[in-house]
Amino acid sequence: MDNLRLILFAALGFVLLSLWQAWQMDYGRRPAVTATSEKSEDALSQQKAAEDIPDAIETAQSSLPQQAQEKVQKGQRVYVETDVFEVIIDTQGGDIRRTALKKYPVSLDQPDVPFVLFDDTKGKFYASQGGFISKQPASDHHSNYKVSASEYALAKGQDKLEVILTWAEDGIEIDKVFTFYRGQYVIDVTYRVNNHSSENWYGRYYQQLHRKHTDETRRMLPTFTGAAISSPEKRYEKIKFKDMAEEPISREGKEGWVAMIQHYFVSALIPPQGINHHYYTKVLEGDRYIIGFYGPEQTVAPGESRETTVRVYSGPKIQKVLASIAPGLELTVDYGVLWFIAKPIFWLLRHLHSLVGNWGWSIVLVTIVIKAILFPLSAMGYKSMAKMRKVTPRMTAIRERYANDKARMNQAMMELYKEEKINPLGGCFPILVQIPVFLALYWVLLESVEMRQAPFILWIKDLSIKDPYFVLPLLMGISMYVQQKLNPPPPDPVQARVMQLLPVIFTFFFAFFPAGLVLYWVTNNILSIVQQWMITKQIEAEK
Repeated sequence: MDNLRLILFAALGFVLLSLWQAWQMDYGRRPAVTATSEKSEDALSQQKAAEDIPDAIETAQSSLPQQAQEKVQKGQRVYVETDVFEVIIDTQGGDIRRTALKKYPVSLDQPDVPFVLFDDTKGKFYASQGGFISKQPASDHHSNYKVSASEYALAKGQDKLEVILTWAEDGIEIDKVFTFYRGQYVIDVTYRVNNHSSENWYGRYYQQLHRKHTDETRRMLPTFTGAAISSPEKRYEKIKFKDMAEEPISREGKEGWVAMIQHYFVSALIPPQGINHHYYTKVLEGDRYIIGFYGPEQTVAPGESRETTVRVYSGPKIQKVLASIAPGLELTVDYGVLWFIAKPIFWLLRHLHSLVGNWGWSIVLVTIVIKAILFPLSAMGYKSMAKMRKVTPRMTAIRERYANDKARMNQAMMELYKEEKINPLGGCFPILVQIPVFLALYWVLLESVEMRQAPFILWIKDLSIKDPYFVLPLLMGISMYVQQKLNPPPPDPVQARVMQLLPVIFTFFFAFFPAGLVLYWVTNNILSIVQQWMITKQIEAEK
């Protein structure tokens, strides 16, 4: 049992090391990204007009005037502000080039600086692009649109705001209408084709996410940054950037969505449902990645109009909100292989938070609930350890008596276990049952944007990052030491020494873990100490 307990602690230690490395990668200092060319990212995104769309689009655009394919300049910037957004739309292509999330500061030290998702500043490019594929005159994400104003704002009492960009050529007029909603991170992009010519117009709309990715760090358990695609057959399929380079996606489907995912935030494109779309990915030079879709060919007769609306989401990964936008979009909050434990934990956390209004106290209450659910299992383990502690002198005598006869010593030990009704593996239960819950809660804290910059008490202003004064890790180390004192000491001196060092080692690891996770472990340890002390006293009082 002692060897197994030591192995379990070692395994947990390795898990802690892995998680600590992942957390350091997420929150540690990173090298600054430097530009590799004197060209602006906007110019890089616009050069070689036909290279950043699938082959079907390339073929269609080859018939466009050469001048239209070579435009690389930045157009007029259109600034839009709502209660949750600061958005920039570029008339060059009608791209959404910037989405600043006003309710999500970049850090607690910069509360007035919003987190930016779509971004085309120097060294970066992340945008939503779209247009039409057609052999006839049509606008795409390289065309110049016109707009009536350069600034728009959602007025008080106004629930939605429309921004209309217009393109026209040879009797074909295309309006690209952006609709913003109060309190929402969804932008409806409506393509309205007006045919003022004397012939039928044929074309198909497309929408894509275009992102430059330069993070070359390697992590053992990182948060996922990459693309995702959904279909009725597989509601959530992650696509690593390197996989996009090795094997581009090309598939058909009537329902689904595409997305670019990162820590806490997601951008997604949702096409009209029930209509067959072609989904694709493409990789360009300069670590630029594209995922998107295009629809079926449309026909617009002379004098007629036709509208198509694509939904663009650019915001936090709030599960309830994402689930209401598209089926399976909430799965971008990825809890990994232990999702079946993590989802109930988050559900309970959210409901407790609605009662107490503090995520820290919600974690404490969740720990109490989990401890109550696992009480029978942990009680078995603590009873076993208490009995082992009681018979430790007899076990020591057996080891001394049969020091030179291992077989006889093991036989005598088993007889002792049977006589005292001791399960030699029972002491491992408290450790075993904690590991999956610990890992599941880790992913809940790591993936749930609700925990981002969530305060607890006094000095703990953000439960998703480490305790700045290491108070909780020290309390965790002390509580772990007290727990060890309640356990029977290992008979082997080497094992005993290792066990004594574990509180110090774990304190070091936990010093860099999110405060919310350490809070769970401290609370769990305190409850375990109380439970173990009571059971030990009860066993020792028995004859």
